[in-house]
Amino acid sequence: MLDSEGLPIWIHDLACEDSNHSLHFVKDIEPAQALEALRVEPGSIQPCVLPDKKPNPYTSLPGAAFANDTGSAATLLAGRVGEWTFVYDDLGYTSDGTANTLSTGGRMAITTVHSISGHASLHYAVDGEEAEEAIIEDFSLEERIPGMPAELAAAFEAAGIADWEDLEPGEVDSLIGMRVACALAGAVLTLDEVRRIPLLMAQRNTRD
Repeated sequence: MLDSEGLPIWIHDLACEDSNHSLHFVKDIEPAQALEALRVEPGSIQPCVLPDKKPNPYTSLPGAAFANDTGSAATLLAGRVGEWTFVYDDLGYTSDGTANTLSTGGRMAITTVHSISGHASLHYAVDGEEAEEAIIEDFSLEERIPGMPAELAAAFEAAGIADWEDLEPGEVDSLIGMRVACALAGAVLTLDEVRRIPLLMAQRNTRD
C-alpha cells in the first residue's frame, strides 16, 4: 500500500506534487470535533466528495474538492477509520502543537509533517502532553525505539525504512513519519477505500 518512494498510497493520491503536507490521527474523536480543534474557518466544515482527478499538479485532491487553487488556505480532509480519525492538511499548515491539542481529554494523537525540502518530523501525544518527538533528519531507530511507548515503537517497526539508494547505514527516509502514523492507526488504505468513508473538509487561512 505504498508508492514507489515509500509514501502510503492514499496519501500520495490525495497530495499535490512536491507537497508540504501534514497528517494527523487522533483516537476516540469524531472528524468534525477534530477539525474544530484545529481552528478551521467558521462555517467551512462541509461534507466532501473527492473529485475523480486533480486539475493540475499543484492542487491536492481535497483542494480540488474545495475549488481552492489560490494557495491562500490550507484544505483539511477528515474521516474516521475504526477508532481513529485522520486529518490530512494539504499545505502542512497545522503542525505545531497539533498532537498535544488533539490528544487533550485523555486521547492519543500523532502528527507528522513532510516538506518539499525533505524536512520531516513526528509528534506523539497522550492526554495533552507530548510523549515522543522525532526530527527525522536526526533520528536513529536503534537509539530511540527502546525508550518509546510500546504502541509507537511497534508502529515504527511496522513502518520499516524505504529502499532509497542514498540512505546511509542506520539512516531513515524522510517519509517514515507518514508510514508510522498510518501503522499506529491501522490505516492501510487505498484511495477507493477513502472515498467510501464519510468525509468532511474545511479550510484554514494560512494568514491566521
